[in-house]
Amino acid sequence: MSTPTPDAPGHRDALRPPQPVDRGDHVVAFSAEVSASAEQVFALVADPHRHHEIDGSGTVQSRAFGPHRLQPGDRFSVAMRVFGIPYRLPLRVLTAAPPTPQRTGVLEWAQPTGHRWRWEMTPVPADTNRTVVTESYDARAQLRVMRAALRLSKVYSRNGRGIEASLSRLQKRFGPDA
Repeated sequence: MSTPTPDAPGHRDALRPPQPVDRGDHVVAFSAEVSASAEQVFALVADPHRHHEIDGSGTVQSRAFGPHRLQPGDRFSVAMRVFGIPYRLPLRVLTAAPPTPQRTGVLEWAQPTGHRWRWEMTPVPADTNRTVVTESYDARAQLRVMRAALRLSKVYSRNGRGIEASLSRLQKRFGPDA
């Protein structure tokens, strides 16, 4: 009898790749199950000095300014590089609610242009070392003309690929070989 491979159906450590989540117009979201507790995932995402470790877009650099554990109302910034152009992105934390066994953890911040990035960490009830992580880019608060420009310049699809890659990196980081 052969041993199932990690990607075989039914294998204990098999995790599906990130899946799209419908959150309505102007929101791009994906979810993935991660082999870590919700508290572990929250600790990583709540430290902006570590965002570059999981960023799948290739835009977040290793330099960040601000606290190491984000709280509501905190302001922080990260060094970014898009199309070879470096800049510093100021952000404001809207929500920072750590997970509990009964409650999804949520971390959300806003960019100056109005769009938001949100992370949700939902503990898997049957396994305290598994968490469903959802990352979303929400442009609903932006001006209509800005949303149209973002759609035309393919920012939504580019952000979707980045979110998918970030969640894949998170799965690998906490995978069985981590």
